[in-house]
Amino acid sequence: MASEPLRVGYVLKRYPRFSETFVVSEILAHERTGLSLTIFALGPVMETHFQPDIGTVKAPVIRLANKQRNTELFWSLVKEALEVLPDFATRLAEERDHDVHELAQGIALALAVRQHALRHLHAHFATQAATVARLGAKFSNISWSFTAHAKDIYYRYDTDIRLARKIEDASHVITVSDYNLAWLCKRYGGDWQKVSRLYNGLDLRQFPWLSPLRRQAAILAVGRLVPKKGFRTLLAALAQLQARAIPFHCTLIGDGPERAALEAAVAACELQAQVTFTGLLPRQQVAAAMQESAMVVAPCTISEDGDRDGLPTILVEAMALGTPVISTRVAGIPELVIDGQTGLCVDPDDAIGLADAIVMLLSGQDMREKLARQARRMIVRDYDIDRNIMEMQKIFTPQQK
Repeated sequence: MASEPLRVGYVLKRYPRFSETFVVSEILAHERTGLSLTIFALGPVMETHFQPDIGTVKAPVIRLANKQRNTELFWSLVKEALEVLPDFATRLAEERDHDVHELAQGIALALAVRQHALRHLHAHFATQAATVARLGAKFSNISWSFTAHAKDIYYRYDTDIRLARKIEDASHVITVSDYNLAWLCKRYGGDWQKVSRLYNGLDLRQFPWLSPLRRQAAILAVGRLVPKKGFRTLLAALAQLQARAIPFHCTLIGDGPERAALEAAVAACELQAQVTFTGLLPRQQVAAAMQESAMVVAPCTISEDGDRDGLPTILVEAMALGTPVISTRVAGIPELVIDGQTGLCVDPDDAIGLADAIVMLLSGQDMREKLARQARRMIVRDYDIDRNIMEMQKIFTPQQK
């Protein structure tokens, strides 16, 4: 086994997804090292926009049937598995608490593992992808791991996602912030030597630093228009700026279910001349907008259902590009946005505190320059994806079972 090349399967709920740029960056970094990857998508593509980097991924994509509605097809999967997967009947009997859809995808994945001579599976997010990866690894008798991000840790799901069992069964678990790591450790206990914090990295060649001096009074916010992003607080802060007669313009890049409500709030505050909604934009246009802005603001909060951002990629990208950031003390964000050192960090849902921070950056060019330089140093040290990916590949190298 040690002399065989490492072939890894990436298990994703959907692929590609416009917002999950970190997944594509990770796959491309693996491919630059020569690692052989196969991507497994568990659900249909639901989006109409895609990032250009998708076109440079070489890994084949295998789409597993999302729902199992044909009894004959399901039993043909079981029959094939009984014929080719060692001890399959015993292993299947141990998984009685799964529905037919999860079992079918797990079996199909295990058969693909055998067909493609994969030696390890890795899932992103501890929900459906980790469920199926766990089954596929168990049925094919290979190792598996997963990355836990934010919603999959904190959101209060209607049904138990069995995170404790997944942590116990995985050969390794990755999470994207020290905050997440401490929370998981406190909540679940267990063998924490097999759990690692590994930040989502960037290909820094795509993010050249540019000084933020002498930029216009442009404020940029980027993200899905959903409650956890805190854009309602941002609009309240902008209303404070208008009341103080401070000139500014704010651009919100992104789309989502809160767009109509946010546009109505802009109208109610009479901010139509100062706030622009662009909808979704490609990554290159977002990067260009960042380097034309005085700051990127990510006023993240914890929504009523417990959902929150773990450590938004948009902040890492802005800091790499030389744009100062303002964010909030939510989850792992203070690890990245160290108040007064690599950015400004305020309490969530505090419109006045956020307005004060925005004014501080708008009026302080020297502060913008200092924060931007210190932020870039942190990104180079901790978020270089080509360095971080080597740590991940050590995790992928399975022990012989």
